[in-house]
Amino acid sequence: MRGELRQQGRQLDSLLIVVPGVIWGASFLFIAEGLQAVAPMGVTVVRIALGFATLSLVPSARRPILPDDRVKTAALGVLWLAFPLSMFPFAERHVSSALAGMLNGATPLFAALVASLLAREAPSSRVAVGLTVGLAGAILIALPGLAGLDATRGQAPGVLMILAALVSYAFAYSLARPLQQRNGSLPVVWRALGWAFVLTVPLGGPAIARAHWTAASLGSLIALGVLGTGVAYAVLATAAGRLGATRASSNNFIIPVVSLLLGVLVRHEQVSAISIAGASVCLLGAWLIRPVAARNQAGRERLTSPSTT
Repeated sequence: MRGELRQQGRQLDSLLIVVPGVIWGASFLFIAEGLQAVAPMGVTVVRIALGFATLSLVPSARRPILPDDRVKTAALGVLWLAFPLSMFPFAERHVSSALAGMLNGATPLFAALVASLLAREAPSSRVAVGLTVGLAGAILIALPGLAGLDATRGQAPGVLMILAALVSYAFAYSLARPLQQRNGSLPVVWRALGWAFVLTVPLGGPAIARAHWTAASLGSLIALGVLGTGVAYAVLATAAGRLGATRASSNNFIIPVVSLLLGVLVRHEQVSAISIAGASVCLLGAWLIRPVAARNQAGRERLTSPSTT
């Protein structure tokens, strides 16, 4: 009986890691499909609104936060949500959903680099190696689009928008960590989503009014909002509380793979071999920095991992 319970527990732990990774990996496909019906800011507003509404159904998300943290949570709504979630739809007018997802795999690297800069501490030798390897991989992913090679010509604006979003994510995680430690993950995310909606609806509202919906585009945006901006956060918060944020952040290794497979198999996108190789190198770099994070943070983390789109 105990063996069966342990096996069921391990299966649950795996699901708590895999499910957010698959959802966020698919989100790039959902964005691409949504863009067939509505302008980029419309995509952003719909996903934020649905994500906020979904998390509103989770009682723990509505718990109060400390009054001194309200302004910082509003800032988080800009850095973590309003700005980066606006960049990805604009970027996907220039780059494939597969490439967008692979570039997103560099998020942990940017987060580790910015955290070191803000702390004014040089990273350990292993982290430095991981950052070097990972950033080299990110350069390889972006290189074909920036250089305008063959089928990737014209992708440079999209690549730069995604890199801007990743930098914003990196600063957001440094801001989010203490907020989530003091208040819990979901109450902070829920309020940040509320602020992000207030900030984006003036620009996205008119785009929604002019949208030309199809069943595929509407279903994709519902999935993007309910699953990618709602359910995935709730599942990951559960994983972080059960496993620690370091183990929960393993979903970062799933996201680029899922986005690549869906982009190629569903949307028949062409992806440069250089970019695919770069994604592998980038994930290796993220893996190299992860064991150090595990030793430094084990047993005291209860926050969402540096991923999401």
